[in-house]
Amino acid sequence: MTCEAGDYTGRTPGGGVRSPLRDFLRTETGSAAFLVAAALAALVWANASPASYESFWHTHLSVRLGPYGLSLDLREWVNSGLMALFFFVVGLEARREFDMGELRERSRLALPVVAGVSGMAVPVAVYLAFNAGHGTAQGWGAAMSTDTAFALGTLAVAGRRMPAGLRVFLLTVTVVDDFVALAVIAVAYSERVVLPALLVAVGTFAVVLLVRRLGVRHGAVYALLALVAWAALLESGVDPVVIGLAMGLLTYAYPAPRAELERATGLFRRFREQPTPELERSVRTVLASAISPNDRLQRMYHPWTSYVVVPLFALANAGIPVGAEALGRAFTSPVTLGILLGYVLGKPLGVLGATALATALGRGRVRPPVGWGAVTAGGALAGVGFTVSLLIATLAFEDTGTLLEDAKIGILSTVVCSFLAGRLVTAAVGAMPRPLRLRALFGRAEALVDLEVPVDPGRDHVRGPRHAPVTLVEYGDYECPYCGRAEPVVRELLKDFGDVRYVWRHLPLTDVHLHAQLAAEAAEAADLQGRYWDMHDLLMGHQGALDFDDLMAYAQRLGLDAERFEKDVRARAGAPRVAEDVESADLSGVAGTPTFFVNGRRHQGAYDIAGLSAAVRAARERAALEV
Repeated sequence: MTCEAGDYTGRTPGGGVRSPLRDFLRTETGSAAFLVAAALAALVWANASPASYESFWHTHLSVRLGPYGLSLDLREWVNSGLMALFFFVVGLEARREFDMGELRERSRLALPVVAGVSGMAVPVAVYLAFNAGHGTAQGWGAAMSTDTAFALGTLAVAGRRMPAGLRVFLLTVTVVDDFVALAVIAVAYSERVVLPALLVAVGTFAVVLLVRRLGVRHGAVYALLALVAWAALLESGVDPVVIGLAMGLLTYAYPAPRAELERATGLFRRFREQPTPELERSVRTVLASAISPNDRLQRMYHPWTSYVVVPLFALANAGIPVGAEALGRAFTSPVTLGILLGYVLGKPLGVLGATALATALGRGRVRPPVGWGAVTAGGALAGVGFTVSLLIATLAFEDTGTLLEDAKIGILSTVVCSFLAGRLVTAAVGAMPRPLRLRALFGRAEALVDLEVPVDPGRDHVRGPRHAPVTLVEYGDYECPYCGRAEPVVRELLKDFGDVRYVWRHLPLTDVHLHAQLAAEAAEAADLQGRYWDMHDLLMGHQGALDFDDLMAYAQRLGLDAERFEKDVRARAGAPRVAEDVESADLSGVAGTPTFFVNGRRHQGAYDIAGLSAAVRAARERAALEV
């Protein structure tokens, strides 16, 4: 089992209900507070003791292995070493979105890519316009990349009423930012390229592709090859953080297959009976193969990058003097103004303008996943630069004295300005009349449907209005304790919302629940006598008593024709119907119970009353726009 009693976030047997994307968003928004704290600590340190701040980060740390070695100062170890791990996590999330998320339909990739590229090009143009003729044009790369943690953290605070689709849209735009920014770093901000070292890096990456093709799954092999490629890139003059993104993009993501989960259950039972080292290794191997490498690596490294690596980067790079003289100079500097206005004005114009143009040219085939009010808010919130901007600024203005300080002041100023701009837009949208506000938030985009087999009121078991605007589908197992805990939540939901229909579909997990299949077929036998929901309620209320004699007793309690019921159960008359539900679950990628779908979209939150109610409200509002 995956949760404690009373918890509404479990699954049997396929893991927690939280999707990797939702976990990613939660971690990013939480880490924004750590980023702010680290940036403030850097500012206090740099202004209280400038000499100690600079001397500490210029301390050299050497690593040697025989005649080979690297010697970098602490700031370089953070910027070129630890930040490679940060971009590795970015690559993991991008790959997950391609394999399992919103971008698995490739047609949905075009709009955020266009918005992301335009959202970088316009700020760069603004920066270049301010810096033309000043000899500071080389800093244009510092004006283009949105900081994911700050953008999503600000959205969590200033945009709580924004639709969930805005988070996905904003995340995709920022991932495009990171891709382009890395290409810019590799091409425009790398030192003179040393060809032999670069060839070693390329050859090592080719070996990575080969061992991946051969099906090697040992993480130590990939870690060693990535480390060699990183060192070679460092020696070549190309910023080595590139290898982090490349390794992340190579890492597969896939849902846990039910067949693998069943295999793991069987092996665990054998291990329980005969706990040998051989079986223990087999169980661990099968469990590891059931969860995708992408999921495992994200859960392992993402908290470290969000709560340690990126705040440490802020501590190493955000320390600048902020006295009256420095601020007065900075806010008359074309570098500061170019970066600040590039983000605060250029980002929203680039994102919103490109989205509007692509939608117009697409003639209805391309639409944003949210309404135009939400897109505008997303553009405003995207106007925050920090991590990648500071990284590029240190490369562009290295050893240029006050220009680097001016760039950092401009970058730090975007944090405050983007928050204020986002708050202003969300407040304006919130002040609109309700019909106009809903249109501004949700738009007319066609939602991505996860439920492969649509609900058929003539076939499915439906409770509630048969033509309600919101449909809640549950794949469940009568012996699953988590389904039992969800049952009163569903009843309360149907009582609170009169316009919701509830559909139960069978997914008996026979590898862990010995009576689940028999109970599902008994419910179908009761349906042959028109008493499906009565039997359903009895089964859910007596999950610990589901053997044949118990089922016969329930049939008698309901006043069914006991002889006919027994005949139908023994003949397995309901088995084909149960098999159809199981097949539909497999098509929809359902591995555990309970799994809920709200108007065809898989519900990724907790299945308590608050989580399901929020999902139902959002689906109801979207359905109202389609009328």
